[in-house]
Amino acid sequence: MNKMLSNKKAILLFILPSLLIFLFVVITSIGMSFYYSLTQWDGITEKIFVGLSNYKSLFIHNTDGFVAALKNSFLLAGLSIIGELIPATALAIILARGIKWEGFFRTVFFVPVLLSSVVLGQLWGMIYNPTYGMLNSIGMKLGFLDKAVAWLGNPKTALLCTFVVVIWQYIGYHMLLIYSGVKRIPQDIFEATEIDGATRFQTAVQIIIPLILPTIKTSLVLAVIGSLKMFDLIYVLTGGGPNHATEVASTLMYTSIFKKNLYGYGSSMAIFIVIECLAFTILINLWKPKQYTY
Repeated sequence: MNKMLSNKKAILLFILPSLLIFLFVVITSIGMSFYYSLTQWDGITEKIFVGLSNYKSLFIHNTDGFVAALKNSFLLAGLSIIGELIPATALAIILARGIKWEGFFRTVFFVPVLLSSVVLGQLWGMIYNPTYGMLNSIGMKLGFLDKAVAWLGNPKTALLCTFVVVIWQYIGYHMLLIYSGVKRIPQDIFEATEIDGATRFQTAVQIIIPLILPTIKTSLVLAVIGSLKMFDLIYVLTGGGPNHATEVASTLMYTSIFKKNLYGYGSSMAIFIVIECLAFTILINLWKPKQYTY
């Protein structure tokens, strides 16, 4: 017992410097952003204190279409739950139950997570390209398309096409998390279900999923928060266009701060993104799935 306590003290001693630096950077950054959000500032001239005026512009005046960008962020969060967690759970259960080349498929599904979002954006940009893109070529050869479509240039298709790439990139990430949860289930449980005559589908729905609900809950938090603050892939693919069709809160924040020099207004968006991510994290953590033991 004394040895365990001494080990904890040693661990705390080693992580404390990094933890303090991390907390200082995070708290300082959020604090400065909150202060900037209460001002009117272009990044050069003197700051003018305006109170909550920037926040009123976000929601009451809906300046620059922030509400629409926020709706796109929520839509992406909802689609991420359906498009990422459901396929990831299915793949994780299939792989963890032991199939041929399990390690190979696990690696292949995880590869998109390892690639830079800029690289993926450029790659999918070429796939969607109306002139030489693979999607148009295959669609016209199979007869699904009569002519080339500007997938990322059409407001009706750009949002969905962008979200497809975002969801595709992170399926492997959640698959690996859930896969590790399934692997922790003792093999005796699976042997017992086979003796009882349960099918693989029944085992997955009635045994595996209830046992890995805490892991799924963690993936749910990561999927929702990642969607609400998504920036890089959307910015590389469309930059928020065309005509703000794919604009989300983070891309609008970037445009406001770095292109329009509206540091105060953009900082209010940043603070709101932090608050909504924190709020959703708390709400999801309030969900207490039934705990199953084994």
